[in-house]
This record gives sequence, structure tokens and C-alpha cells, in this order.
Amino acid sequence: MKMNVGSIDRLVRIIAGVSLIAAAATGYIGVWGYIGIVPILTGTFRFCPAYMPFGISTCRKE
Repeated sequence: MKMNVGSIDRLVRIIAGVSLIAAAATGYIGVWGYIGIVPILTGTFRFCPAYMPFGISTCRKE
């Protein structure tokens, strides 16, 4: 797997994921908020499978 998630993208994904899970855990939103695990994982591993078919990469060019 080649990294395709850059630093800022990574930070935004992790913050959004944690926010969704926190909102679901506190009952502010429904159970669907636990989908926040997906952006946390893609931010942690710096790889987004949805970017591959389109050739998108937010990493700096080497």
C-alpha cells in the first residue's frame, strides 16, 4: 500500500472520526456515528482506498 493521505488530510480525518464517535457515545447522534472508525483508520494508516481509483494523493510530491 502506497501512502496517499497527507499530513493535514490525516489530521482532519482523525479529528472528524473522534468527533463522530464521541457524539455517538454521548447519544448526541445515533449509532451511525460509530462509522467514525473509518476516518480514524484511514488517517492512522495514511491510506484511503477511495482515493486509488481516481489517482488522488494529498501527500507531498517526492
